[in-house]
Amino acid sequence: MSTIKYSVPNISCNHCVHTIQTEVADLEGIKSVKADAATRVVEIVFDAPASEEKIKALMAEINYPVAGLAI
Repeated sequence: MSTIKYSVPNISCNHCVHTIQTEVADLEGIKSVKADAATRVVEIVFDAPASEEKIKALMAEINYPVAGLAI
């Protein structure tokens, strides 16, 4: 199991948080998704077949592109 934190500058409200959490959770292999509007960080716990590449592609597809890793 892997955990990754991404910086996502397009998060501006709780609607954004809900959209990200709902869409990413539907990806096979996703264990949990926590998005935070205040910090604009998305924390994702996943196993295969999910991968960083698939997660980033989905985030871009739903208009919340990943800017990089969050610290």
